[in-house]
Amino acid sequence: MNTFIELVGVNQDLLAYLAIDVSIAILLLGAMRFLSGISAKVNSTEELAKEDNFAFGISVAGSVLALGIVLTGAITGEAASSYSMEAIGMLAYGGYGLLLIKIGRVIQDKVALQHLDKNALIIEKNLTIGIIDAAGAIATAIIIRAVLLWVDGLDFSTFIAITSGFIVAQTVLVIVTRLREKQYAKNNQEDCLQEAFSNGQLALAIRYSGQVISTALAVTAASHFLTYSPETLVVNLLGWLVFGIVMTLIVGLLTALAKRIVLWGIDLVEEVDQQHNIGVASIEMATSIAIALILTALMA
Repeated sequence: MNTFIELVGVNQDLLAYLAIDVSIAILLLGAMRFLSGISAKVNSTEELAKEDNFAFGISVAGSVLALGIVLTGAITGEAASSYSMEAIGMLAYGGYGLLLIKIGRVIQDKVALQHLDKNALIIEKNLTIGIIDAAGAIATAIIIRAVLLWVDGLDFSTFIAITSGFIVAQTVLVIVTRLREKQYAKNNQEDCLQEAFSNGQLALAIRYSGQVISTALAVTAASHFLTYSPETLVVNLLGWLVFGIVMTLIVGLLTALAKRIVLWGIDLVEEVDQQHNIGVASIEMATSIAIALILTALMA
């Protein structure tokens, strides 16, 4: 083993840090599944294996992926001063990220999609709600990861910054949801988007998922222009809010243009809103995320 380490030029301490990070990551990912069951007040094993509840499975999958995204922000690539500090840092960031994912889900349930009882609908095997729930968790995780990479150190001010950035980002996500609801009502004789979700309109959930995730990516672009400092935290967070809203608008405009080109000759309202065309909705989702990824890459 030592010979192999020398050959590949890997330091034994680095391998130890890697083992600590991976072990804690796997532990937290495993915990996420059972926490999902606890929050839904069900036995996750029975719901997944005996009830074959695909909606619950998709929701849990979104939570697990979301936590994985958050953990990539906790793992900076720089070793801590000791093994114990590495473990503490990983547990602190990872555990707090897990908590924020759950809080983000509550915000989505109580504020953004307040007319839906997502837990009940997921237990009723509503795939549409499972997809929306997973997308919300992933969007929240993308933002948390960006804030984790933006801040520096491990102290009280760091967690204040993470929490504040999380609140700013959730505000933008709620605003986007309200705008999408108004657009849907305008295009569909004042019908309610949340009611359509509740009725299991899968195509709308796919489109909405792309919009939420692309919004999260747009908000994270602010981290490339603002320098973290505990002394100027309020100013920086206001910058996150303003920059996030501006980037969301830019992404929305460019996505609308891209969809017209990619889906030329297709009536999106008729195909997705009325005929529930999953294929067209999937292309809409992919286009939204692609534009957001391209813009954030250019900003970086």
